[in-house]
Amino acid sequence: MRLLFGVSHFLIRSSPYSTFPKTLLHNSDRSISLRNFTAMASSDAGNFVKGNVYPNGVAVLTLDRPKALNAMNLDMDLKYKSFLEQWEVDPKVKCVLVEGSSPRGFSAGGDVKLISTMKQLSDLIKVFTAEYSLICKIFACKKPYISFMDGITMGFGIGLSGHGRYRVITERTVLAMPENGIGLFPDVGFAYIAAQGPGEGSVGAYLGMTGNRVSTPADALYVGLGTHFVPSGNLSSLKETLLSSTFSDDPHVEVQEILAKYNSNPDSEARLKVLLPHIVSIFGRKKSVKEIMEDLEKNQRSDDPTVAEWAKDALSGLKKGAPFSLCLTQMHFARVASALGTKEDLSTLNGVMKTEYRIALRTSLRNDFSKGVRAVLVDKDQNPKWNPSSLDEVKSSEVEAVFRPLEPEADELAV
Repeated sequence: MRLLFGVSHFLIRSSPYSTFPKTLLHNSDRSISLRNFTAMASSDAGNFVKGNVYPNGVAVLTLDRPKALNAMNLDMDLKYKSFLEQWEVDPKVKCVLVEGSSPRGFSAGGDVKLISTMKQLSDLIKVFTAEYSLICKIFACKKPYISFMDGITMGFGIGLSGHGRYRVITERTVLAMPENGIGLFPDVGFAYIAAQGPGEGSVGAYLGMTGNRVSTPADALYVGLGTHFVPSGNLSSLKETLLSSTFSDDPHVEVQEILAKYNSNPDSEARLKVLLPHIVSIFGRKKSVKEIMEDLEKNQRSDDPTVAEWAKDALSGLKKGAPFSLCLTQMHFARVASALGTKEDLSTLNGVMKTEYRIALRTSLRNDFSKGVRAVLVDKDQNPKWNPSSLDEVKSSEVEAVFRPLEPEADELAV
């Protein structure tokens, strides 16, 4: 994104950013003010996010924007959080079930096309405050929070489901964090999930850096993104059982019993588990992006075809990412993994989200983001012009700078 002239002190002063006169930024046809954005979204939010409390106390939240694979916009975020706040204090509500209206996807993430058109820091503050505070609300939910992660579940879709207590995946579930490929970084607290996963966070770092997909139930369970595997043909029966059950004062007991009844074992072994020694060796937290790519180059020549294929796919994923984003992701995930089990801020989800809020505001105003969205989602020529254009050109001081506390132009995330 282009840098707003009036907030140059908020961002790193370097070539990846462009500055424009205030008049151009405020009057540009490409600029969308948050007021207009909210007006456009508000008329649809009630239809896109639906909430219904059934007589037995199950509150069902349905994402119903199928043409956009349930991509979330600002008003949808606010509506979603409003339901959770109501249900949190309503004694009649026993548990929350979140689902998508279409088997194609639970949620493909945030509406990055729209976000990439925003030129003003104030717009981005409202968007990321809504997203990140919603994630923290989900994580803190004391009542059973059940996600049906059927179909595409990417980016913010993982944020809406991955921090809940019960995460139901199916054979149609496809999970990914592809943000590096559009010049951002894998956010929504995925680094926190990754740190608690296999290989002391290295598997999550691999997924976050490459953007590669998890598309088998065995792998989804292994990395911790899913807690239960229910074949898609049994989801409706599972939902009916939840809606017809009687819950005690501790509804977690009944929810766990019901999910255990419907839970199935995947047909295959987790591929990522087989590859774990190689993932740990290559994506360990102490290695630079350049070292990681060099190791993958060597592993492409492995005598083991499984390892060689994995290394080729991982390298391909890395090459699609913006160099700055890759370096940023490696640093962020390594820091969160190192903080696990300590009393540091990054050992908690709230601490991670506060850091990601700083990063998100700054990276969303980088030109890499607008160029990435244009190349991947708009023109689809898959040829973004990154700046810096190579890993050698990325300055560690500029990467470090996106982590720093926000200056007076913006408050820290209040969660």
